Amino acid sequence: MATTDSYRSVCDRFNVGRATAVRAVRRVCRALFIRAPRFIQWPTEDRAVKLMRGFERSSGFPKTIGAIDETHIRINAPKQNPADYIDRKGFHSIQLQDVCDHRTLITHCYAGHPGSVHNRRVFRLSEVADYLNDDDAFPEDSHILGDAAYEIHQHLLTPYRDNGYLSGKQKKYNYCHSSARVTIERCFGLLKGRMRSLLHCLPMTRVDSMAEYIVACCVVHNICILREDEIIVVTMPECNQENNRNCLREVRRNAGILKRDVIMNYL
Repeated sequence: MATTDSYRSVCDRFNVGRATAVRAVRRVCRALFIRAPRFIQWPTEDRAVKLMRGFERSSGFPKTIGAIDETHIRINAPKQNPADYIDRKGFHSIQLQDVCDHRTLITHCYAGHPGSVHNRRVFRLSEVADYLNDDDAFPEDSHILGDAAYEIHQHLLTPYRDNGYLSGKQKKYNYCHSSARVTIERCFGLLKGRMRSLLHCLPMTRVDSMAEYIVACCVVHNICILREDEIIVVTMPECNQENNRNCLREVRRNAGILKRDVIMNYL
């Protein structure tokens, strides 16, 4: 998991058969995957307060409990439906969506969708999309931060779009937002720096096992963070019953816009 060497190279180095090496990797990945809820946890109320303090100390951005983004893990072309896995860069890939805190500790992990799936759809299918409408998941009206690809929400703040006419306060907001959100970029850099098999191409052919393998790598990453094993990587209006869902979505969006403006003035 932590090397770009092939199975053949590893087997020659440790004098084991390829089937033995593959079986060992699968068993370890399975064990890590089963224990993922122990190491990858959405912050509780007490922990959320600590995360908000951590983000505000590092970037000045208030009431932030995480940063969200997605990355593509390159794979070999699968035998079934290979065109579905071609991403925007022309490679076959699997998508990984993570949320991390200010220490780059992963608090939510969602993997397995083909590279051709739009990141907004991946987000809508993930548990994080459900968390957004649960105020208990965001104590003290806190939020996570995403880039412009995400839709603004009361609990997911995005930057102001730079149309060339941003005010000084809006530019400062974007700067502090970027300073806080960069932790997810660092998180992916550290993850791929530790688990270098994610950096180039997964040494796997079974698509059904790839998501489990990626989540296992995220668990190892969190264990390293918790053990302080550091590495350097260069890198609301009323709604009628018929359209209640769409109306609630608009309410949350407007609340996000209002909150973004309040934070802009605060900064």
